[in-house]
Amino acid sequence: MNIILFGPPGAGKGTQSKYLVNKLNAFQISTGDLLREEIQKETDVGKTIINDMNDGKFISDEIVNKLIEKFVYDPEKKNKLIFDGYPRSLSQAKNLEVLLKNSNQNIDLILFLNVKKEIILKRLEKRKILENRSDDDSDTIIRRYETYMETTQPVLDFYSENSNFKQIDGSLEIDEITRKIDTFINV
Repeated sequence: MNIILFGPPGAGKGTQSKYLVNKLNAFQISTGDLLREEIQKETDVGKTIINDMNDGKFISDEIVNKLIEKFVYDPEKKNKLIFDGYPRSLSQAKNLEVLLKNSNQNIDLILFLNVKKEIILKRLEKRKILENRSDDDSDTIIRRYETYMETTQPVLDFYSENSNFKQIDGSLEIDEITRKIDTFINV
């Protein structure tokens, strides 16, 4: 089963992705983790990423698509992918369709964790304290949220017409969100 999890930064995608990875014996593809890994390695790509993240910008589709490609084509991970935060743009969504088609896969479920900006701001300020993440200061949070909503709306429109698209109130407690997800994957 391949699943896409959408939601603004701080919506709980990572938490729910980890749950799905364990429940489905799947592999999480977190663009955030992939990008942070490049930053930690201090690669040229990592330097570009940190500058863009600190400015509240999205990372270029070219960089993100290249990082995603190796996971989609890995035969061990075939039909066991949980996409956490990808695709974030219409071009990424179209790229994903091509990658999946070329590897004889599809998306079984698309989940959108919808959360209001005020709740995101509170969550990410708390996360900054707990995890000491440089990309979680208030100004950056607001820019990332607004950029996310603006950039991702076409992707949501693109996927929302699919019968496997489900929207979940991401302001609910973690366990409540997990129960809702379970009802979709146990159908």
